Amino acid sequence: MRFDRPLLRFGPRGTKINFMRGRFIGLATSAVLSIASLILFFHPGLTLGLDFRGGIVVEARTQGPADFNAIRAALNAQHVNAAGVQSFGGPDDVLIRLDTPPDSEPDHEARTQAMVDSVRHAIATLPGAQVLRADAVGASVSRELFRNGMLALGISLLMILAYIWFRFEWEFAVSAVVTLVLDLTKAIGFLVVTHFEFDLVMVAAILTILGYSTNDKVVVYDRVRENLRKYRTMPLAELIDLSINETLSRTLGTSCTVFLAALPLALFGGASLSGFAWVMLFGIVVGTSSSIFIAAPLLLLMGEKRLRRDARPPART
Repeated sequence: MRFDRPLLRFGPRGTKINFMRGRFIGLATSAVLSIASLILFFHPGLTLGLDFRGGIVVEARTQGPADFNAIRAALNAQHVNAAGVQSFGGPDDVLIRLDTPPDSEPDHEARTQAMVDSVRHAIATLPGAQVLRADAVGASVSRELFRNGMLALGISLLMILAYIWFRFEWEFAVSAVVTLVLDLTKAIGFLVVTHFEFDLVMVAAILTILGYSTNDKVVVYDRVRENLRKYRTMPLAELIDLSINETLSRTLGTSCTVFLAALPLALFGGASLSGFAWVMLFGIVVGTSSSIFIAAPLLLLMGEKRLRRDARPPART
């Protein structure tokens, strides 16, 4: 066995896959998926979590499998109108959701605390049941959190645009940001289809996806820029194919490493982490594929003439 070679490669050396031949199919598929995701965003829309919707969430654990009829009867006995009672995690874990009183009411905080206390009393009447956690977020706070979350996403895209524009030519920056916006819309569509709650944790997941996807595209763009100086007469489509093939093993290796790291969280992370991890897994697949089938074709379409015109010969040594 030779120890100077990797034990695992994601493709043979010197691959010559013609990725740009299918560039129009890739762009069209991405556009269709993004448009469908935008339609889903408006109808039926995202399932907003407590952070953005406001309300009260109480986590409880029962003795043995949860009896939802008994739980609802206990809540009704305490005059609690629960917006939802559902299972999460194990069969003995229960999630109870309630709408908070309007923030405009003068006794808003007192009424909210009274509702939480009523749920605690209702759970206490069930044999062996206990309340694990109770959180409350008002409507005004949830609106501010939602606004700040969207602001964070917008600023991150602007910073990525500025970074890539500073590091590369404007064609690279525009191609990367357009691709990231398409990745973002697909992630939103994934959240709508899977009904994962959109909260601050999901904002963190999407920001992580954007950062990972940006790094993946910068790797390809770096190789494209090097090859522009190295192969002055090669057509840009062939040069981009060459650059992708040269970085393909690294791209797939990095993606598989991150994917395998996030997979246990998706399978065994529980209700608090599984949604975050599944969005991460989806974003890794989308971000890796978009670097090849979206960002590279967009760069070819926008820079086919100018990048070749401005290409400079390699520095003499």
